[in-house]
Amino acid sequence: MMKPTKRTILWIVPILIIAIFYYFYGPKDEVTENKDIEMIKGQLLAENSNMTIGEAFNRYCSKNEWVYFETQKRQKVVEYKGECPVKEATQPVNLQFLVEDNNSYVIGVLLLNHVQQTPEERESFIQSVYEQVEAH
Repeated sequence: MMKPTKRTILWIVPILIIAIFYYFYGPKDEVTENKDIEMIKGQLLAENSNMTIGEAFNRYCSKNEWVYFETQKRQKVVEYKGECPVKEATQPVNLQFLVEDNNSYVIGVLLLNHVQQTPEERESFIQSVYEQVEAH
Protein backbone atom coordinates (compact mmCIF):
# COMPACT_ATOMS: atom_id res chain seq x y z
CA MET A 1 0.00 0.00 0.00
CA MET A 2 1.27 3.41 -0.97
CA LYS A 3 2.03 5.92 1.78
CA PRO A 4 0.70 9.48 1.17
CA THR A 5 3.43 11.98 0.41
CA LYS A 6 3.88 15.35 2.08
CA ARG A 7 2.86 17.02 -1.13
CA THR A 8 -0.46 15.16 -1.19
CA ILE A 9 -1.16 16.00 2.44
CA LEU A 10 -0.29 19.68 1.91
CA TRP A 11 -3.01 20.18 -0.70
CA ILE A 12 -5.67 17.89 0.82
CA VAL A 13 -5.61 19.45 4.31
CA PRO A 14 -6.42 23.04 3.14
CA ILE A 15 -9.24 21.75 0.95
CA LEU A 16 -10.72 19.89 3.93
CA ILE A 17 -10.44 22.98 6.13
CA ILE A 18 -12.17 25.14 3.50
CA ALA A 19 -14.93 22.55 3.10
CA ILE A 20 -15.53 22.45 6.86
CA PHE A 21 -15.70 26.26 7.13
CA TYR A 22 -18.06 26.44 4.16
CA TYR A 23 -20.35 23.82 5.70
CA PHE A 24 -20.63 25.62 9.05
CA TYR A 25 -20.34 29.28 8.02
CA GLY A 26 -21.32 29.37 4.36
CA PRO A 27 -24.55 30.84 3.02
CA LYS A 28 -27.75 29.19 4.11
CA ASP A 29 -30.50 28.19 1.72
CA GLU A 30 -33.33 30.61 1.13
CA VAL A 31 -36.85 29.29 1.60
CA THR A 32 -39.90 30.81 -0.08
CA GLU A 33 -42.53 29.17 2.15
CA ASN A 34 -42.19 29.46 5.90
CA LYS A 35 -44.30 30.29 8.95
CA ASP A 36 -42.17 33.38 9.63
CA ILE A 37 -42.82 34.70 6.10
CA GLU A 38 -46.56 34.26 6.65
CA MET A 39 -46.30 35.95 10.07
CA ILE A 40 -44.54 39.02 8.61
CA LYS A 41 -46.90 39.25 5.61
CA GLY A 42 -49.88 39.09 7.99
CA GLN A 43 -48.76 41.95 10.25
CA LEU A 44 -50.53 45.30 9.91
CA LEU A 45 -48.63 47.88 7.89
CA ALA A 46 -49.40 50.62 10.41
CA GLU A 47 -51.28 50.77 13.69
CA ASN A 48 -54.12 52.79 12.15
CA SER A 49 -54.45 50.58 9.06
CA ASN A 50 -56.35 47.40 8.26
CA MET A 51 -53.90 46.52 5.49
CA THR A 52 -51.23 43.91 6.06
CA ILE A 53 -47.59 44.24 5.04
CA GLY A 54 -48.06 41.53 2.41
CA GLU A 55 -51.10 43.23 0.86
CA ALA A 56 -49.42 46.63 0.82
CA PHE A 57 -46.26 45.46 -0.93
CA ASN A 58 -48.28 43.37 -3.40
CA ARG A 59 -50.29 46.48 -4.36
CA TYR A 60 -47.42 48.99 -4.36
CA CYS A 61 -44.60 46.96 -5.90
CA SER A 62 -44.15 44.42 -8.68
CA LYS A 63 -42.09 41.22 -9.01
CA ASN A 64 -42.81 40.42 -5.37
CA GLU A 65 -40.81 37.68 -3.67
CA TRP A 66 -40.55 36.77 0.01
CA VAL A 67 -37.68 34.62 1.27
CA TYR A 68 -36.61 33.29 4.65
CA PHE A 69 -33.08 32.49 5.73
CA GLU A 70 -30.94 32.31 8.84
CA THR A 71 -27.66 34.15 9.23
CA GLN A 72 -24.48 32.51 10.48
CA LYS A 73 -25.38 33.87 13.93
CA ARG A 74 -28.74 32.05 13.74
CA GLN A 75 -30.73 35.29 13.29
CA LYS A 76 -34.01 34.56 11.48
CA VAL A 77 -34.58 36.91 8.54
CA VAL A 78 -37.56 37.39 6.26
CA GLU A 79 -36.64 39.44 3.22
CA TYR A 80 -38.94 41.15 0.78
CA LYS A 81 -37.59 41.50 -2.78
CA GLY A 82 -39.43 43.48 -5.40
CA GLU A 83 -39.46 46.47 -7.72
CA CYS A 84 -41.12 49.56 -6.29
CA PRO A 85 -41.67 53.12 -7.46
CA VAL A 86 -39.20 55.32 -5.57
CA LYS A 87 -38.62 58.98 -6.45
CA GLU A 88 -40.49 58.67 -9.75
CA ALA A 89 -38.54 55.61 -10.94
CA THR A 90 -38.97 51.90 -10.39
CA GLN A 91 -36.07 50.49 -8.39
CA PRO A 92 -35.15 47.09 -6.97
CA VAL A 93 -36.01 46.95 -3.27
CA ASN A 94 -34.78 44.57 -0.58
CA LEU A 95 -36.31 45.02 2.87
CA GLN A 96 -35.37 42.71 5.72
CA PHE A 97 -37.43 41.89 8.78
CA LEU A 98 -35.53 40.36 11.72
CA VAL A 99 -37.76 37.80 13.41
CA GLU A 100 -37.59 37.60 17.20
CA ASP A 101 -38.22 34.45 19.22
CA ASN A 102 -41.58 35.73 20.53
CA ASN A 103 -43.11 36.05 17.02
CA SER A 104 -42.37 39.74 16.84
CA TYR A 105 -40.04 41.47 14.41
CA VAL A 106 -37.77 44.44 13.90
CA ILE A 107 -37.39 46.09 10.53
CA GLY A 108 -33.81 45.68 9.40
CA VAL A 109 -31.85 46.73 6.34
CA LEU A 110 -33.42 48.47 3.34
CA LEU A 111 -31.60 48.40 0.02
CA LEU A 112 -32.82 50.61 -2.82
CA ASN A 113 -31.15 49.85 -6.12
CA HIS A 114 -28.61 47.74 -4.15
CA VAL A 115 -27.59 50.69 -1.92
CA GLN A 116 -28.19 50.49 1.83
CA GLN A 117 -30.43 53.26 3.15
CA THR A 118 -30.25 55.03 6.50
CA PRO A 119 -32.88 54.27 9.17
CA GLU A 120 -34.54 57.61 8.37
CA GLU A 121 -34.70 56.79 4.65
CA ARG A 122 -36.07 53.33 5.50
CA GLU A 123 -38.85 54.82 7.63
CA SER A 124 -39.63 57.36 4.91
CA PHE A 125 -39.91 54.58 2.30
CA ILE A 126 -42.24 52.51 4.49
CA GLN A 127 -44.35 55.61 5.19
CA SER A 128 -44.60 56.34 1.46
CA VAL A 129 -45.75 52.74 0.80
CA TYR A 130 -48.41 53.19 3.48
CA GLU A 131 -49.58 56.54 2.11
CA GLN A 132 -49.68 55.41 -1.53
CA VAL A 133 -51.58 52.21 -0.76
CA GLU A 134 -54.06 53.95 1.54
CA ALA A 135 -54.67 56.66 -1.09
CA HIS A 136 -55.79 54.11 -3.67
